Amino acid sequence: MNQTLQNFFENYIIANLSNISGLSVITTILDLVIVIFLIYKVFNMLKGTRAWQLLKGIVMLIVITFLSGYLKLTILNYILTSLMSYGVIMLIIVFQPELRRALEQLGTTNKFSRLLGIDKDLNVRKKENIYKITIAAVELSKQKKGALIVIERDIKIQDIISTGIIMNSEISPQLLVNIFEPNTPLHDGAVVISDNKIAAASCMLPLADDKDIARELGTRHRAAIGISKESDALVVVVSEETGRISIAKDGTLIADVREDVLKKILIKNFIEEPIHTNKAKKDEESKENKES
Repeated sequence: MNQTLQNFFENYIIANLSNISGLSVITTILDLVIVIFLIYKVFNMLKGTRAWQLLKGIVMLIVITFLSGYLKLTILNYILTSLMSYGVIMLIIVFQPELRRALEQLGTTNKFSRLLGIDKDLNVRKKENIYKITIAAVELSKQKKGALIVIERDIKIQDIISTGIIMNSEISPQLLVNIFEPNTPLHDGAVVISDNKIAAASCMLPLADDKDIARELGTRHRAAIGISKESDALVVVVSEETGRISIAKDGTLIADVREDVLKKILIKNFIEEPIHTNKAKKDEESKENKES
């Protein structure tokens, strides 16, 4: 496999050197920039996840394979090279959840309109709904009523919504608190908020089965972690035993958050300011720093 890669790069360099022109130099630079950017995005996407540890293991395997060939360790090199031959298939199997998630994010189109400032009214409505969700979570926490609120982002989770009771209703703190009232038909399961509406209640979520998850975490918390791994949704969890509020994001649980922290996390992840607004803020901050 090492020889194949070497031949590929040699042929690539020779082919490009034989056709040097102004345009080819520009396209080559563009090609390299795109590849470097994609590698950077992949590393950012994997960093902090379980896949990051696996990726480090794969890099280590490649290094050992190269060293075994250089040091003439024939048997070890043969075994490792044979394993590397199936590397692409192994990568697809190992990184299947991450690849699926990345492809789903590529398929979303609403990020560009938000960045360009087209959805200003939508952001105002989102902020109002975040306040309503926060009020409901705090009230449920005071009453020690268990709750599970999934807030859909770019990746659609229609398959999860279809497992529950369709509501398609406006968001209100009173309704959310009432849904999780014990011994009522809808309290068991999760509420899914989609497109600034309560899409469904009593939804079934996939449970995380990681061995490193604390044993004291109940089914609600495992379900929150599970759906946050399979999508980019944020999940607000209220513990029935302690009344503590937690947030699940990207397969990680942020435990015992206060009201102000909950509001700040939700706003940070759901309200994206347009490019020109961010630029104006940076210019203003830069001006203030110069004056000071």
